[in-house]
Amino acid sequence: MAETGWQLPATTDAPDDRKLMECVHCGLCLPTCPTYAELGVEMDSPRGRIYLMRAVVEGKLSLSASYQQHISQCLGCRACETACPSGVQFGQLLEGARAQIEQADAPHYPPLARWLRTLAFQGILPRPMVLRALGNLLLLYQASGLRALMNYPSVRRWLPERLAELDQLLPMLPKRAYRARLREVTPAQGEQRGRVGFVSGCVMPIFFAQVNDATVRLMAANGFEVITPRAQRCCGALHAHAGEREEARRLARQNLEAFAQARVDWIVINAAGCGAMLKEYHEILHRDPLLRGAARQFSERVLDVSQFFDRFPFRGPLGELRLRVAYDDPCHLLHGQRVKEEPRRLLRSIPGLELLEVPESDWCCGSAGIYNLVHPDLSRQILERKMKHLAAVNPDVITTGNPGCLIQIGIGVRQHGLTAAVVHPIELLHWAYLAATGKHVPFR
Repeated sequence: MAETGWQLPATTDAPDDRKLMECVHCGLCLPTCPTYAELGVEMDSPRGRIYLMRAVVEGKLSLSASYQQHISQCLGCRACETACPSGVQFGQLLEGARAQIEQADAPHYPPLARWLRTLAFQGILPRPMVLRALGNLLLLYQASGLRALMNYPSVRRWLPERLAELDQLLPMLPKRAYRARLREVTPAQGEQRGRVGFVSGCVMPIFFAQVNDATVRLMAANGFEVITPRAQRCCGALHAHAGEREEARRLARQNLEAFAQARVDWIVINAAGCGAMLKEYHEILHRDPLLRGAARQFSERVLDVSQFFDRFPFRGPLGELRLRVAYDDPCHLLHGQRVKEEPRRLLRSIPGLELLEVPESDWCCGSAGIYNLVHPDLSRQILERKMKHLAAVNPDVITTGNPGCLIQIGIGVRQHGLTAAVVHPIELLHWAYLAATGKHVPFR
């Protein structure tokens, strides 16, 4: 493996050698790593990947195709950070390694993966108008009956297998009533308790508009004026995780400006992966002397929606929901933000709801941003392990707080023939609120 004398390319980002040295190679991270559990290869464990990163930094190893494969196969779930007694910040090291590959212009991607990356990171995510147009096209595809045809074996056998797989990754889009753009200012109901900024996200308005709608309605009903800035953009999480850190910085600067003008007390987000990114804006902008202070202040005000309702308990009455509910921890909420009990307390506050304990609820489902697109086979293997545990508790509802996890677990539910609905925790709180006011509850 050694390639002594290899010259490290000059890049803006790379794994910090001091942070690499914090790893004491104890191996306590290995039992928590999904790719190590599936593949049994040391270089596909956190410890093994740190060895590889150090070898590159020290000039002993090039950015070879083999190196890139091991780095690419990491889910970035950060379960190793929770397990690590030395506090190694593996997520930052991984992002640095991927950025180093991108900035050295060295990536070895299959053609489809390269096309998907370019389309997602440059053509869709940073462009709100393109996202809205895509949402309209997907809604037409769904409403026209074309998507229903994909379920017929006689049709599917004539389509490329990968196209059929991509179709399975699409959730059912919400009703048009939910898809109206959120108002920039939603007034507080009753006595005002504060003013919050809401991060509506880039994917959430397309696939989970009902979650955004419920989030804003509940915060307003809880006495908070809600500001949803029109100028906000994609948070940059998917870009940063994939090594596109310059684009992530550009998006972060836009969001800092948008929310600075909103003058809010707190910034609330209902997507776990995005929340982890927003709470780390000060890390990605730490070299920017003009913005690093503002970025830290921004990050300190970011709350996951479960944290918000834990800090400011819902003051209105809640109706009864007689449901057996399995909660699955999103990796970037549990391991990235260290938020574990808040979502559970929120769910337990709902009358009649039975919260089920799920084995390995802290284990990744295999979604991991665009992982299920670029590593579909390994993603399916990891999902299979998750679904066995969820099926064993036989819930009425499975709930999790991240869009990628909602999509991935929804696929698993369909493939395993389960009857459980897959929803965001805030939807359950909203159903209880509707039940208390005598309105129609979507699921009983």
